Amino acid sequence: MPAIDRDYDLDRLRTEASRLLPLVSGCRSLGAARLRLYTLVNRLQFDVMSAFSGRESLRFVRARDCARALRGMLTERSDRLAGFSVAQALWDLARGLERPDLAPGFYAEMTHLARGLASWLDRQPPTASREPTMEGRDAAVARSLALDELWARAESAMHRYADGLSPEAVARRDRRRERVLAALGGNEDDWRNWRWHLAHTIRDPDLLARGTRLRDEELAAVHQAREARLPFGVTPYYASLLDDDPDAGRDRALRAQVLPPRAYVEEMIAHSDRRGVACDFMLERDTSPVDLVTRRYPAIAILKPFNTCPQICVYCQRNWEIREAMAPDALAPGPVIESACRWIAEHPAVREVLVTGGDPLAMEDEQIAAIMRRLADIRSVDVIRIGSRIPVTLPQRITARLAGILESVRVPGRREVCLVTHIEHAYEMTPETVAAVDRLRRSGIAVYNQLVYTYFVSRRFEAARLRMLLRRAGIDPYYTFAPKGKEETAPYRVPLARILQEQKEEARLLPGLRRTDEPVYNLPGLGKNYLRAVQHRDLISVLPDGSRVYEFHSWEKGVAEFDSHVGVDVPILDYLRGLAADGEDPAEYASIWYYY
Repeated sequence: MPAIDRDYDLDRLRTEASRLLPLVSGCRSLGAARLRLYTLVNRLQFDVMSAFSGRESLRFVRARDCARALRGMLTERSDRLAGFSVAQALWDLARGLERPDLAPGFYAEMTHLARGLASWLDRQPPTASREPTMEGRDAAVARSLALDELWARAESAMHRYADGLSPEAVARRDRRRERVLAALGGNEDDWRNWRWHLAHTIRDPDLLARGTRLRDEELAAVHQAREARLPFGVTPYYASLLDDDPDAGRDRALRAQVLPPRAYVEEMIAHSDRRGVACDFMLERDTSPVDLVTRRYPAIAILKPFNTCPQICVYCQRNWEIREAMAPDALAPGPVIESACRWIAEHPAVREVLVTGGDPLAMEDEQIAAIMRRLADIRSVDVIRIGSRIPVTLPQRITARLAGILESVRVPGRREVCLVTHIEHAYEMTPETVAAVDRLRRSGIAVYNQLVYTYFVSRRFEAARLRMLLRRAGIDPYYTFAPKGKEETAPYRVPLARILQEQKEEARLLPGLRRTDEPVYNLPGLGKNYLRAVQHRDLISVLPDGSRVYEFHSWEKGVAEFDSHVGVDVPILDYLRGLAADGEDPAEYASIWYYY
C-alpha cells in the first residue's frame, strides 16, 4: 500500500516516538515538559555531531535537521508567534489527553520528525568496507559510470513532460491555430500581426471554447468569473497552445495559468469589496512612495506605467489591481508617469528600474520608446529591466522595431537593458517564442526567466525539463518563486519543503548554467527571502492541520533592525495526497518531510 494511504494517527506516532513521548508523560507542568524535550534534543544533537563517522551521511543529516527543527518549535516565543504550542500538544498526547483538534497532517509531521531522530538513536555501528578502495583512473571510470546512470534516471524522468518544440506539438498547434482563426474571423496575415492579437484578446469563455476545448468545469468557472467581473483574457496565440485532449495532461500548467479554478473565483468574489487590502499580499500600498513606483530595496525601484495585460495569469501578484485584459484606460497619464520618473531621478540610490505593470510590452512602440528614453535620461539609472510575459503570450509582438527601441537606449559599459519573462512550463516553449528571444538577444538584450513554482509544475523533474530548454533558447534561469501566501491562490501553492527538495535532488543534477535560478519566497512589504540558506528562516511550529509555521528574517537583518514575518505553509500531507490523486507515486517524494 502506498505510504500516503497509511493512516497518520496517534497510535502510529506513539510507535515512532517511543523514545520521545514517554520522557514527558510524567512531567507536572508544561515548562518541565518543554525543558525535558529541549534537553533531549540538545543532547541528541551533541551525540550526533560527536559520533558522526562520515560514513552515515544521510542518517546524520536527517537526525541533525530533525533535532534543529524540533528545538525551534519548543520555545515559548515560538508558541506566541505561531499561536499554537507543539510542546503542549506533545505533552498532552504523552499523558493520554484527548486532542481532537490534531489532524493527520500534524501526526504526519511529528511521526517523520520522530523517525528522523530515531534513525540516529537506533543506528548500528558502521561496518568496515570490504571493498578495496579505488584510486586514480579506476576511481574516475567507476565514478563516471555512476554519473551516467544518475543522468539516465534524471533524463528519463524529464522526458515524461512534453515540450512545445517537438514536431508533434507544432503540428497539433497548427491545426488548432486554424480553428482559433475561424472562431475569430481572422486569416494567416492576421496571425502574424501582433495588433490583431491584442484587438482580439479573448474575454468571452464561449468564444474561447469555440477555438479550443474546455472541460465543463473550466467553462463554468470562467463564466462565474466573468459574471463577477473578474479580469480574464487569453490571447489567440496562447489559446492555440491549449490541447484538444486536456486529459492527456500535457497542457495542464498552461490551463492552470489562465483558467481560474472555482475556489479562486469564489475567494475573489468574497473579497469583492476589499480586494485592495485582502489580495495585496506584498503590501504595495505600504511600499509605494509615489504613484506608479514601488520600492523595497536600496538600489532598485519598480515603475508601473501600464496597468493591464493581454492575458491574465490567475496567480498574478497584482490580481487586485488589474481590472480587465487590455483595459483601454490602462496607460497612466503622462504627468503621472513624469512625476514617477522625476521621483526616481531625485533618488540617485536607485540604480536599476524594473518596468512592469501589467505588461509594458503590450503598449504601442511610441509609448515604450518614450518611457525608455525618459529613464535613460536619468543619469543614476544604469540598468533598465523590462518585466514581460509577451515572449510567451504573444511572441509576434517582439518585432525588429521593438527590439531596436530597447537596443537604442543600451550603451555598453554605461547602461544595460534586459528583459525578464515568465515561462512556466516546457510546453510553453514554442518556435515562435524561441525566435522572439533570439531577436532580442541579437539586439544585445539579455533575457532571463522567473518560474513561479506552482503545484502544476511541481512534479519530479518537471521544472528541470524547462530549465534544459531555457538555456537552449538563450534564456537564463533567474528566480524560482514560491507562490505567494494568498488565500485566493491556495490551489497553486506547494510546501517550501518541495522547493528545497527540488533544488537539491533535481535542479542540482543539471549543468551549471541550467540551474542559475535562485529559489525565493516573497515577504509582504520586505521582498525576497532566499530559501537556500537556512539562516534566513526558522521553523517555529506545526499547526494542528499539519501546516508548518516559519519565521522569515528580512534581507536587512545584517545591516538594520527590521521585524520578521511569520508565514504559514501548505501541509505536506495535503500536497502529497494531491499528487497521489493526480497519479503520482508519493513514495518518489518521501524525503520531502526532511527539508525544513
